[in-house]
Amino acid sequence: MHRRPHVAVVSLLLLLLAMALGPAPSSAAAADDWWNPSARPAQDSGIGVTGEPFKGTDSRGKVRGFVDAHDHIFSNEAFGGRLLCGKPFSEAGIADALKDCPEHYPDGSLAVFDFITKGGDGRHDPVGWPTFKDWPAHDSLTHQQNYYAWIERAWRGGQRVLVNDLVTNGVICSVYFFKDRSCDEMTSIRLQAKLTYDLQAYIDKQYGGAGKGWFRVVTDSAQARQVIEQGKLAVVLGVETSEPFGCKMILDIAQCSREDIDKGLDELHALGVRSMFLCHKFDNALCGVRFDSGTLGTAINVGQFLSTGTFWRTEKCTGPQADNPIGSASAAAAESKLPAGVAVPSYSGDAQCNVRGLTDLGEYAVRGMMKRKMMLEVDHMSVKATGRVLDIFEAESYPGVISSHSWMDLNWTERVYALGGFIAQYMHGSEGFSAEARRTEALRDKYGVGYGYGTDMNGVGGWPGPRGANTPDPVKYPFRSTDGGSVIDRQTTGERTWDLNTDGAAHYGLVPDWIEDIRVTGGQDVVDDLFRGAESYLGTWGAAEHHQASVNLAKGAPATASSSEWSLFTSYAPGRSVDGSRDTRWASDWSDGQWLRLDLGATQRVGRVTLDWERAYGRSYRVDLSTDGVDWRTVWSTTSGDGGLDTADFAGTPARYVRLQFLGRATNWGYSLHEVTVHSA
Repeated sequence: MHRRPHVAVVSLLLLLLAMALGPAPSSAAAADDWWNPSARPAQDSGIGVTGEPFKGTDSRGKVRGFVDAHDHIFSNEAFGGRLLCGKPFSEAGIADALKDCPEHYPDGSLAVFDFITKGGDGRHDPVGWPTFKDWPAHDSLTHQQNYYAWIERAWRGGQRVLVNDLVTNGVICSVYFFKDRSCDEMTSIRLQAKLTYDLQAYIDKQYGGAGKGWFRVVTDSAQARQVIEQGKLAVVLGVETSEPFGCKMILDIAQCSREDIDKGLDELHALGVRSMFLCHKFDNALCGVRFDSGTLGTAINVGQFLSTGTFWRTEKCTGPQADNPIGSASAAAAESKLPAGVAVPSYSGDAQCNVRGLTDLGEYAVRGMMKRKMMLEVDHMSVKATGRVLDIFEAESYPGVISSHSWMDLNWTERVYALGGFIAQYMHGSEGFSAEARRTEALRDKYGVGYGYGTDMNGVGGWPGPRGANTPDPVKYPFRSTDGGSVIDRQTTGERTWDLNTDGAAHYGLVPDWIEDIRVTGGQDVVDDLFRGAESYLGTWGAAEHHQASVNLAKGAPATASSSEWSLFTSYAPGRSVDGSRDTRWASDWSDGQWLRLDLGATQRVGRVTLDWERAYGRSYRVDLSTDGVDWRTVWSTTSGDGGLDTADFAGTPARYVRLQFLGRATNWGYSLHEVTVHSA
């Protein structure tokens, strides 16, 4: 009996302790507030947003919300596992998730990648939770910016689509001093995919079970729409790596086959990947890259040599598009990795295009992605490779093309929109972002599309810095979300509170603050375009899923020509241009005034003709149609043919016969076509 008061006191103390360490009262009210978890970890980040996330669609049945088309949640698992420090989540809690790499202690002296990318000596306070004195920061590329609660804040602030690009680079991994795992790229990609699903389960657990959390990995556009209509975040898996499927190149010799590509695409699709890059940073067996500039460009070029045995090679550009200038800035740390006697070459300022475009294996991969209804990222591709991809997509009317973070020549913008593709801009400072958004606003209005951003967080970029506490037009806290239903205040994690005005975009949780900064500096109309981004992204994805390859009316059709080049070893007969193979071709005599005629066998309604040229192409030619082979009608013509893959689109016209009339050559040879295809309107 004397023990009971003591037991009661202990019980009361335990109850108070549980209340202090357990979920806040607002979290406990999850039965009414579906967006608040019932079991958030006792120690965790604040969110700083109140109010219910918006659900449903607008009055036209379209989803609402922002789209981040380019993020790297799990790049801490890439590059050998020690290039980027901290984790998006941990079953052991935030203190375990948000801690620095062991070699960064006690003062960052060994944070080699930090001082390579940021400058200075790399020294910093390594302590993360709970003080966060020096990281995360807008200009640190070595610390986790995608803690799950920060992503939660972005979702609460109006984001409804997030593309998680699984990323790594085997060469960077191999040359970096610290690593705790294999540098095999596909091994890292598999792990990052698994962890994305693990994060979904981790969040689900907080909300009471499978399927109940706000973080939803989706594998088709219809599923994404359902998730967004529920007010949740649709997460799409992408891939950004330098040697997909092992398709590296050594001394210009491909290290993969078509079988490797098919196997790799099938595996990625099974993992849930729906968009990907075919090349990134280094030329590979699939395509050439768009260069990096400055010191980073020199360092990447060194990596290119270490990976492939060759440095980047340039040539004069043939059109208005150009790759980034390489520059001649020194990167001593990287250059020290080169063999004795080997040096980075210098480059002519008037030769800014990569000589390497889309290879035959690359074209096979592009067409393989089309068969699997995947979206292709053209950022990081050389302009020669991008041009060929757009030619292929235009020839097939395939809309699944994405530019997710400002690494595509801007002169391609209208071609991407005309295909039905989607474009997002890199997460620049609000003023620069708004200026670029306004530059392309008329094209978005013309094609009726929204806009996106690519944060590239946990990537090797850099993010908007602070505009200053004394800026005349600061973000004023608290502020309303774009939909008006939530109130957003400063974000606090542990002992640190971030303010966009003075800290810049230090981590993912400040995406809503950055969007408010765009509204303040750039205007509501820019934000409105961004708020239509989720719908446009899903429109591109859905159109790719529902794309049906049109029937080639010309395959195997009887073909005649004005002439055929003679060869002792092979045939260049007219029928070679309609046999369904790019390994054969028709070639004419070496003179102007040639023609190729196809008999479709019956009158069809024709609306598109494609010409896949060999090196000997026509500068001036036209497409004529006829129902009887006697009376001809010209439906399309050009005097500025540029070779490659040309697509002639025109109003649907009844025709049995198609005649290509070649009027002027672009070379000293004749006219030579690998394949001609004819499609109905």
